[in-house]
Amino acid sequence: MGPLRWLLALLALLRPQGVRPAGPIRAFVVPHSHMDVGWVYTVQESMHAYAANVYTSVVEELIRRPQRRFIAVEQEFFRLWWSSVASDKQKRQVRELLDTGRLEFVLGGQVMHDEAVTHVDDQILQLTEGHGFLYETFGIRPRFSWHVDPFGASATTPTLFALAGFDAHLISRIDYDLKEAMQEAQELQFVWQGSPSLAEQQESFTHIMDQYSYCTPAHIPFSNRSGFYWNGVAVFPEPPPDGVYPNMSEPVTPVNIDLYAEALVANVRQRAAWFRTPYVLWPWGCDKQFFNASVQFTNMDPLLDHVNSRTAELGVSMQYATLADYFGALHALNATWGVRGHQDFLPYSSGPFQAWTGFYTSRSVLKGLARRASALLHIGESMFTRHVWPAPRGALDLAWALQQLRQLRWAVSEVQHHDAITGTESPKVRDMYKEHLVTGMLGVWKLMATIVLAGPEVGEKRAAPAADSGVGPEGHSAVVYNPLAWTVTTIITLTVSFPRVCITDESGHPVPAQIQNSTSTPSRYDLHILTTIPGLSYRHYSITPTAGAQEGTQEPAAAVASTIQFGRRPRRRSSRRGRRLVPVVNHCYTVLLDRDTNLMHSIRESWSNRTVHVTQEFLEYHANGDVKQGPISDNYLFAPHEAAVPAWGAVGMEIVAGKLLTEVRQYFYRDPADKEHMYAIHSRLAHVPPRSSEGELLCGRIEQEYRVGPLELNREAVLRTSTDLDSQQVIHTDNNGYQMQRRPHLVHTYNNIARNYYPMVQAAFIKDHRSRLVLLSERAHGISSQDNGQVEVMLHRRLWNNLQWDLGYNLTLNDTSVVRPVLWLLLGPQAVMAALRPRGGLALQHRPVVLYGELAGPRQQAAVTLPPSLHLQTLSIPGWKYSSNHTEHLQSLQEGRQGEVEANLRRVLLRLHHLYEAGEDPLLSQPVTVDLQAVLQGLGTVVAVEERSLTGTSDVRTLRRWSWRKRIRRHHGGGSSSPPRPSEGPTVTVHPKEIRTFFIHFREK
Repeated sequence: MGPLRWLLALLALLRPQGVRPAGPIRAFVVPHSHMDVGWVYTVQESMHAYAANVYTSVVEELIRRPQRRFIAVEQEFFRLWWSSVASDKQKRQVRELLDTGRLEFVLGGQVMHDEAVTHVDDQILQLTEGHGFLYETFGIRPRFSWHVDPFGASATTPTLFALAGFDAHLISRIDYDLKEAMQEAQELQFVWQGSPSLAEQQESFTHIMDQYSYCTPAHIPFSNRSGFYWNGVAVFPEPPPDGVYPNMSEPVTPVNIDLYAEALVANVRQRAAWFRTPYVLWPWGCDKQFFNASVQFTNMDPLLDHVNSRTAELGVSMQYATLADYFGALHALNATWGVRGHQDFLPYSSGPFQAWTGFYTSRSVLKGLARRASALLHIGESMFTRHVWPAPRGALDLAWALQQLRQLRWAVSEVQHHDAITGTESPKVRDMYKEHLVTGMLGVWKLMATIVLAGPEVGEKRAAPAADSGVGPEGHSAVVYNPLAWTVTTIITLTVSFPRVCITDESGHPVPAQIQNSTSTPSRYDLHILTTIPGLSYRHYSITPTAGAQEGTQEPAAAVASTIQFGRRPRRRSSRRGRRLVPVVNHCYTVLLDRDTNLMHSIRESWSNRTVHVTQEFLEYHANGDVKQGPISDNYLFAPHEAAVPAWGAVGMEIVAGKLLTEVRQYFYRDPADKEHMYAIHSRLAHVPPRSSEGELLCGRIEQEYRVGPLELNREAVLRTSTDLDSQQVIHTDNNGYQMQRRPHLVHTYNNIARNYYPMVQAAFIKDHRSRLVLLSERAHGISSQDNGQVEVMLHRRLWNNLQWDLGYNLTLNDTSVVRPVLWLLLGPQAVMAALRPRGGLALQHRPVVLYGELAGPRQQAAVTLPPSLHLQTLSIPGWKYSSNHTEHLQSLQEGRQGEVEANLRRVLLRLHHLYEAGEDPLLSQPVTVDLQAVLQGLGTVVAVEERSLTGTSDVRTLRRWSWRKRIRRHHGGGSSSPPRPSEGPTVTVHPKEIRTFFIHFREK
């Protein structure tokens, strides 16, 4: 990192002089409690052991003395306390504390979400959940973030928080040596322009916490106990009956108060040297603190008073503060700040051998479930909205329907926590997340079935996602719904119990289909159906068994696929490779398979007729489990001791060929004599001509599903795709499915493999001067390019180690599951792949859903269709009770009428997301103007469009974020040519990478 430090030293010389008015250092003591929504203990265990006591005791102590302050962050614990613990008196006190600024909600999301492996849609959801509650309940809107514990920082986050109306952004965990260098150069505060297209339009002033992070320095020289933690450490499962907790700091007394003051002032002075201003943010708290706020404040009050009585001598003044106090003072200085572009702070390492890149893959099953739940929620929201507008049909209980959606919103929000979807939680907490997700999904399945299907016995048993097996009755109907606001051409897969079928659509016309033996269910059959579905619309198919198409008849029987088996081939170096090639061809690709190895050999793409050598295999990193032998891998960390080694000794192959699609199945055996395979790849090519953009996306992808596991202990499994693309060992990976980051391979002295791993949430690619190989994913993985032309995706991990910290918290990741992740591969010219990637990622994430049964009544609503560069990110009925007129809402709260207001089921929340960066595509990167009245005509007549902040709580016409003066920075392209203007009607123009949020009001019938 030598060159990095030299660069930052140069920046330090070039920056404006620090702003240091004459006078003492001013320390802002910010009391807080870091309350993980899960991690080691379940939510209910945490509520019982400490979390409820935090709010109860903090409210009591803030009321006692007006100078005390506290910031509250995540909403899940607070909402549980508010609804089930807080008395009416405590609720009145909370409102008083908020009104006087003594209690401040910062961040305000349901959780503090992870930034590496979460999808932007889910980040917005959990933030909206928390903000909606805070605004509805108190009329407040958080203005500052507090993202102190996510393991690395994404460049998506400052953009989202700017869209949410935040005035400043606060982070902590960045690479240890980068933080050290930035401290020395006083560059921990800057204006972050996270989006290359939006640039200064949605920038965020950003504060990186120094090396002490969000916890109070524990070491004090005069005591063998921790300092400043007078309430000690929380105890599980029951609080100690005598109130004596482990590791309680020595009380402040006349005997030691000078020693305490000297230790505190010394730390403030040390931190002040790392910043350009005399204002020091001094976080007071840590994990699970302030469960006894009385003992905390009783000791800190006299200590601050004592320091302030010696300010002239010590050169430091101290005050309790919220983030509004600290950032308000900083903003008032009107200093000039440096600018950071769209680079992120990933990956994160806390030391030379502590690369936090293992969690990109940890608990892959949970990662997949979380994304499927999110996709199902997206479907349920739009389906419910289309049911309500223009008028509800049938006898659906709308309040019950909203409750099903809210339950899944809560679960999907919860699992975005930085110790949840990351896979860094204990097994019992993992089970809690799964239970909440599955319960929420079941409710939404019931809701969808009730909306869509006819008959008295609708429910979850008659609904199945297209990506999963759903066994229907002998002869049945299937309803297919497209959740995207484009026409989609794709293949849906059903599982049936009969080998020959005929399929007709809602008009009685035959439908192209193919049937073959099921790979997942013995004695069953996979039925593949080609479907084209307009945006947010339904198709209905009748499926009946048949004896097969008779000669001379027009019976629309599904084509029967044929299977060709290839014997196992052992792994060996052979000069015969490439001599016997088997082609699998569709309109976009010719995939050549090597019969001597049963591996892929090459792919020829039809756009430019280029052949690229491509081979795929499974390898494993062997992890160390003994701390005495060196660095270990665990839930968080990836610490390989050597390069990955092949995990297979032989490969079997079969090709299932049909008129609609061809499937190549490769089975990897650890030992050539093994009966069961350890790994598998199922690759699918569709035989659909690319006559439209929808057909091009179907034709132009190679769908791959993998089977991995159960792994042997201390193994980390990767899929390595090797090509002859001259990629210069550079890989591009996405930030949260929102934007791409260029990742050149860096050379590190230690842990070089792990520190070149990055998160892939939805997409990654490598390229050379002609072609681009794109990978699209339906869950998060770790990904790397360890050699030229190579992509390595970590698919699964199973680990155990003897580190006492891991053992004590049961965080060793002994994951014995079998995982079945899906990747789509796209290969072609740069321009073609750049156009297909964003839409392809969404097509994978939001596949059509299938429900078994007859369609309930006519579905003749007009389709919802957007231009190809716009994504309908949200179409929902949130059910919030608040008035969108801020003055009216505050008046309602002051008069105590909010509890009498019913949920608003008529207000529709709409978000539009421009998928492309400025300059990425000559056509698709242009600003797009849409008439929402025309787009939404199937829902009724639009009478009003209100543009709102990202989470819906502010009218953008009145939203005024702080402006921070910046050092002039050269413009390097991108950037939208004009600032976004609030919409005054149904016609909206969306610029590259913008996310625009609206309340839509329809005419009542």
